[in-house]
Amino acid sequence: MGRRKVGALEKVEADLPNLQHKIRRDPTSYKTDFETQYGQYESQRELFMQAPSSATDTGIISFCDLIDFVAHLADCYPETTVDFPNQLIAILTKHHPDLVPDLREKIVGSLVLLRKKDIIDSSKLFQTFFPILTTTPSKSLRTLLYQKILSNLRTSNAKNTNHPLNRTTQTILYDLLVSDRTSPKGLWAVKITRELWKRQIWTDAKAVGIMKEACLADNVKVATGGVSFFLGGDKEREELEDESSDDDALDLGKLKHQMGINKKSKKKARAMENAIATVKKKERRKKQPHPLNFSAFHLLHDPQGFAETLFSKHLQNTHSRLNLEQKLLVLQLLSRLVGLHKLIILPLYSYFIKYLTPRQPSVTSFLASLAQATHSLIPPEDLEPLIQKIANEFVSEAAAAEVASAGLNAIREICVRQPLAMNTTLLQDLVMYKKSKDKGVMMASKGLLSLYREVGADMLKKRDRGKDAAMGLKNREQKERRFGEEAVGEIKGLDLLEKWREQEQQRKRLELGLTAEANAEDMEIEEDDDDGWEVDEDDTDDSGGWINVDSDNDINISDSDDDKRPSKRIKPESTSVVAKPTCEDDDKENERKEPLDLVHEVSTLASKTILTPADHAKLRELQLEASVNKLLPSSHRKRIAQQQAQLQRHADDPLTATEIEGLASLSKKASKADKMALAKDGKPERAAHRSTQAIRKEKKDSQGKSSTNKEKARKKNFLMTLGKAKGKQKKSLVERGRVLKAHVERGKRGGKRGNKGK
Repeated sequence: MGRRKVGALEKVEADLPNLQHKIRRDPTSYKTDFETQYGQYESQRELFMQAPSSATDTGIISFCDLIDFVAHLADCYPETTVDFPNQLIAILTKHHPDLVPDLREKIVGSLVLLRKKDIIDSSKLFQTFFPILTTTPSKSLRTLLYQKILSNLRTSNAKNTNHPLNRTTQTILYDLLVSDRTSPKGLWAVKITRELWKRQIWTDAKAVGIMKEACLADNVKVATGGVSFFLGGDKEREELEDESSDDDALDLGKLKHQMGINKKSKKKARAMENAIATVKKKERRKKQPHPLNFSAFHLLHDPQGFAETLFSKHLQNTHSRLNLEQKLLVLQLLSRLVGLHKLIILPLYSYFIKYLTPRQPSVTSFLASLAQATHSLIPPEDLEPLIQKIANEFVSEAAAAEVASAGLNAIREICVRQPLAMNTTLLQDLVMYKKSKDKGVMMASKGLLSLYREVGADMLKKRDRGKDAAMGLKNREQKERRFGEEAVGEIKGLDLLEKWREQEQQRKRLELGLTAEANAEDMEIEEDDDDGWEVDEDDTDDSGGWINVDSDNDINISDSDDDKRPSKRIKPESTSVVAKPTCEDDDKENERKEPLDLVHEVSTLASKTILTPADHAKLRELQLEASVNKLLPSSHRKRIAQQQAQLQRHADDPLTATEIEGLASLSKKASKADKMALAKDGKPERAAHRSTQAIRKEKKDSQGKSSTNKEKARKKNFLMTLGKAKGKQKKSLVERGRVLKAHVERGKRGGKRGNKGK
């Protein structure tokens, strides 16, 4: 039988990629061929729309090829393919449950390709994808649409932030959550928002508003996803940023070494150019300023209303469908909100009481949440019953050491945030546990004792106050804290600088023969102010001086010279008499200053004058001199630093159950393995001992370098070198001389290639 001749049209059908390549190079010449293929696509589409479920395999394969062909060339003939995107959208929207997976993926991929060619916009694409994403029963289609939506959002925000697209997408996701709070459709809004937040594509308040609505959903999975975002979304973002920064950088030295040894080719040269461009791009990124990323908690709108709704809907509601573990997540979120924003939700503290028993599962998490929900604006009378309950349930002689340690640690964390919640009797009772034989209980009790030595030494017995606290009470340096009192913001140590400047001013006036007390008329006689702006280079990096401009209030314009009164000068011999006040004046001054000592006055120096670089240098010097810690041993300094770190814990940092259990672990009898793990904790990993040659070999391998010829000869198989050794033995003396002479000449010439001597 003879071979059948294939027609020209059948050849074109069999080789659509070749035709696509030709049309791409010359669209005008091949317009007729494209219209022919587009006509075939139209006819197959009409046949498919009549019976989508009864299409044959051959017809589906041909239809997929034609869709792919038209999608790739739609930008070359926009007038011919004007209805092509709407036709694909109609097929996918109406018949996506009946489509075979291959055809379905081809239509989705073609729509994404049309979006890349700017034939359709992203809003239209998302309006097509989102309804199918939330309704289709096919898991593979849901995964495909989810990936395409994320990739489109990432590419749209790659160079610059696409605010219109982000607003449109956020509105779609917000409506998805709010339209039906009981539907699981909102889970896709949670997934997309969380992924984009992690990749720092969405970092605004509207994304946080979407997750806020997710937390208030009636569906358990959606609500749990929203709560988990607030508890762990920022940590995921930081981990992803650390991973991207820790990626293995390209070693240009290694690439250049390989380029010098291996055969030269255009492909390797292009690879080298790409590597250099990548390294330069990374260097530019390093020099760019770090973006300011706010935590999701700080971007919340109306945190008080959100916290109240969260508490009433998921915790107070008896018909809530959340289990204990999910309620604990909501409680952790609520306590973080209350502690960070200093919210007032008083029913929350009575809610904790039923969970504060050692038999309660995950009780340390409840204790950590209670400590997080405490701040200085909570009334002490609402916290005092909770501390009393913890002390009664956890801290007793009959309780286990781990339980007592966890209870004492929880009480201390609560009192760090609100010291007024503790009463004197209970505090003195708890401090007695510092004599416990168990190490964990003893350390927890001492931690509580050291806290109240700083914030409330008057509540302790005299023998428990310690030297510093007792001296502070005696000198009235420690004052009683009041409810709602907030520390005034000021520059630390500014009062020392103000006192030093007053002393210097008095000393200079006495040197000039003036009175120690400066009058309003004598303020003009002062040293030049320009001296304060010039400091050594060691003290500051600032170069150049400031111009001191007098304020308008200090300028007096007068027509007569009568207003100028002479300064009260005194004889130098009488300086000592004037400088020494009488005893009666001392008594009067003490009586006048006694009531002022009770109130700590905040220095107003920074609000009156501009501090010069010399002032800042002097301020650091005075702070160093006034520091008592420099006279203490290193162990004492370390303990004080730890106490200050505990007192100044950042509000964004969560308090975990592990920190509550931290001291309780000391109560257990540790095995040798546990002790070794505790000793190695925090220390760098020590590598196994290796020889110098092994270290050099590893370094060479990492740099892409090979071994030397001497090493290769040493590792060569003995049987391979046997013939060469026998040949050398058979050489005559004349032949050996000739070989040696040739070797010397070759060395002078620069080797076999003759690299030298030319």
